[in-house]
Amino acid sequence: MRTLIKDGTVVTAVDTYKADVWIENGIITGLTHPAQRAQYGEAQTVIDAAGKYVLPGGIDAHTHLDMPFGGTTSSDDFETGTRAAAHGGTTTIVDFAIQTKGTALRTGLDAWHAKAEGKAAVDYGFHMITTDVNDSTVAEMGQLVNEGITSFKLFMAYPGVLYVDDGQIFRAMQRAREIGALICMHAENGIALDVLIKQALERGETAPKYHSLSRPQIAEAEGTHRALCLAEMAGAPVYIVHLSAPRALEKVLEARDRGMAAYAETCPQYLFCSLDDLAREGFEGAKYVCTPPLRPKEMQEDLWRGLKTNDLQVVSTDHCPFCMKGQKDLGRASFAQIPNGMPGVETRMYLMWDGGVRTGRISMNRFVEITSTAPAKIFGLYPHKGTVAVGADADLLVWDGEMEHTLDHANMHMRVDYSPYEGRTVFGGATHVLSRGRVIVEHGKYQGKKGDGRFVKRSTFSLG
Repeated sequence: MRTLIKDGTVVTAVDTYKADVWIENGIITGLTHPAQRAQYGEAQTVIDAAGKYVLPGGIDAHTHLDMPFGGTTSSDDFETGTRAAAHGGTTTIVDFAIQTKGTALRTGLDAWHAKAEGKAAVDYGFHMITTDVNDSTVAEMGQLVNEGITSFKLFMAYPGVLYVDDGQIFRAMQRAREIGALICMHAENGIALDVLIKQALERGETAPKYHSLSRPQIAEAEGTHRALCLAEMAGAPVYIVHLSAPRALEKVLEARDRGMAAYAETCPQYLFCSLDDLAREGFEGAKYVCTPPLRPKEMQEDLWRGLKTNDLQVVSTDHCPFCMKGQKDLGRASFAQIPNGMPGVETRMYLMWDGGVRTGRISMNRFVEITSTAPAKIFGLYPHKGTVAVGADADLLVWDGEMEHTLDHANMHMRVDYSPYEGRTVFGGATHVLSRGRVIVEHGKYQGKKGDGRFVKRSTFSLG
């Protein structure tokens, strides 16, 4: 079976051009000028992309599906979360498997394979959250890399739960250098933050806004600087996840200027939401509790500038949704008990197009780069994913830059009872979403089925 996407404008991270896109067996087999169509033969399925763009499917390299946290579990599992991703134009996710302290990495990885297998609507891979770095873990890291788990996440935050000390971080980074893996860092000084949180609660500061006020940006900047120093000593690449603050970004920029293989992502919530949202009346601010926290609105422009100049390389979501009823409201008495996380896997592409491309903050090519090509390259998915090229997987979007829709949780697909962007009208969206050549969303209707997605073995880090 051959599929033709005709008369569209192909947009990659580096090129924009008119072309027909030919697909067979889930792979892009041709990119031809429309005038050559008759010479190329017939197609059984034809999608008219006239007046629209053909983009590589989005890659969200930071999701937390079916994840236990804060006394509950994130509300999207691999079925609902990946279906929502597909509706929003994301065709690959990289989720985080978790090692429980005192157990093997393998135990955590097997648990996440079980959560995803037969459920995912789009292709998926895994990072490995490593909470216990020891002789056994270090040996296991190499085994996991051979199975396509080529990145490991370490936490400087959440003492007693996910936190690892500097010695463990350094040892994991040394091992990553040896086996070609990439270390992802949650960079906040969790030890100091626990003191600040305790002191805030003792003063009776319990409302959601104090989640941000008790986690100042200097704690993120210090953690980022320390992570970069440890990576430099180890000679290892490092990727800072969910960077939210200008002072942390300064540290990444300094490291890159020294020639380090240092990378960082930010998330839509840090570009479109702020401390003002956390300070909403009553308990509404709980919708916006995530970590690192939302910052003052004036800091957003620093992040946009970082995206434009490639000081920030990726926009991922840190999709970790919790419903207000029965989950977020666990923290009505104290912000410290509110499950940390926000929904975003479905809205990322909409927001970045509407708030980035349409406002002139970023170009169409840069949009493709930060939402697809860069994460594909950094996390070992390229060139099979992240671009429109002959030989690549046909993970494609037919994108209407003027499609208008409203971000309302009632008409979206994430399994959560609110949207952080409730009522916001955005322009831009996919009329067709293809995963390995199959149309899985067409004009807003889901055409795929449970289990369409497959696990993707990722290659080792090679950008440094």
